[in-house]
Amino acid sequence: MSHYKPYPAYRDSGVEWIGDVPEHWEVKPIKIVATHNDDVLPDSMEVDRPIKYVDISAVSYSDGIGSTEDMLFGNAPSRARRKAKTGDVVISTVRTYLKAVAAVDEAHADCVYSTGFAVLRARDGRIEPSFLKWLALNELFIQSVESHSEGLSYPAINAAELVNLKTVIPSFPDQALIASTLDRETKRIDSLIAKKTRFIELLKEKRQALITHAVTKGLDPNVKMRDSGVDLIGDVPARWSVKRLKHLLQSPLKYGANESGDNASEDGPRYIRITDLDEFGNLRDNSVKRLPSDVALPYMLTDGDILFARSGATVGKTYRYKSEHGPACFAGYLIRGRFDIAQVIPDFIALVVRSYYYWDYIQRTAIQATIENVGAERYGEFPVPVPTVKEQFEIVKAMNVAMARLDNLTAKSQHSIDLLKERRSAFITAAVTGQIDLREPA
Repeated sequence: MSHYKPYPAYRDSGVEWIGDVPEHWEVKPIKIVATHNDDVLPDSMEVDRPIKYVDISAVSYSDGIGSTEDMLFGNAPSRARRKAKTGDVVISTVRTYLKAVAAVDEAHADCVYSTGFAVLRARDGRIEPSFLKWLALNELFIQSVESHSEGLSYPAINAAELVNLKTVIPSFPDQALIASTLDRETKRIDSLIAKKTRFIELLKEKRQALITHAVTKGLDPNVKMRDSGVDLIGDVPARWSVKRLKHLLQSPLKYGANESGDNASEDGPRYIRITDLDEFGNLRDNSVKRLPSDVALPYMLTDGDILFARSGATVGKTYRYKSEHGPACFAGYLIRGRFDIAQVIPDFIALVVRSYYYWDYIQRTAIQATIENVGAERYGEFPVPVPTVKEQFEIVKAMNVAMARLDNLTAKSQHSIDLLKERRSAFITAAVTGQIDLREPA
């Protein structure tokens, strides 16, 4: 971006979020150049007609329109009413802090959108549709929408007020040039982001493959192997045993405390729920709930306990409790495993439950009812390769070194992605507000 010069002359736009603009650019309310909410589904729509629904949660400034929901119109929420066409822009008018803003491409032109969106459409002869897209994806404009929203927990802006906000309108030649340049440059940046994102995915796959090999084959490539007798595991070192998880426990698997609105506390131990575990099985720091000590006492965790999530989207996820996390108990939809350290160390089990074969076991044994469920009995039957305790320590130590190296590569790649996204956002903003002149690179 540094190789572009500013425009020759600027003037005050009169709009705080815009600042100075190129002298020959105009400043107008959005409604002068774009209509809003032109198309809606008719009331006579057949209830058995299939639709692809797009809710606010499926749209983001950084990723565009994501997943759609296939459903019959009769089963759709009442807010499923907006229609859009290619070139339109959808902007969320509720929960505006989510920055749910995206251009509608051909793949999503036949979708039905929530009435929580304002659908902008370029007026013929007033603005290029390709420029309207980038105008709406300008970070400063999105911030302006958010700042004009009302409400603290559920900030919203009326669509009529949104289109009354002012924006900058370059000449048609400038609009076309800006749009084509942003199309080209963001495509290049997006390609780099995609490559780095894929690299992170490959690192995750490598992590899981390394762990799987270590906990089922050990560290010595020359060790004598034997059939484990378990298809999921295959061969294991000859001196290893294979035991069911329930035979490695100090005490039986235990379900946690059921949640009640009457047992909340401000100073008791932390109450760990399924929702407190992220997708990687780490403990979230937000929304901490506590229970009174007397209620929590039978469900208190000790260092080395491992929690298994037994239902819902988190089924199979695990969390290795450490005393440094502070006193904690656990909820009813989690199962506690407390292990016999004479047979197996918790850190080794924590590796096992991150292996490919563990997840294969979960997928095969999950009971499909209204939600997936893996109870204590099924967790108890999970087969675990058991090296000597000395080998377990060696495997954990080796994996900690390998994981640290992969974590470092992942962190560097993610930092690079973050910088690219910042650069992309800054370039869009600079181009559509006239901070840089794309007509003549320096």
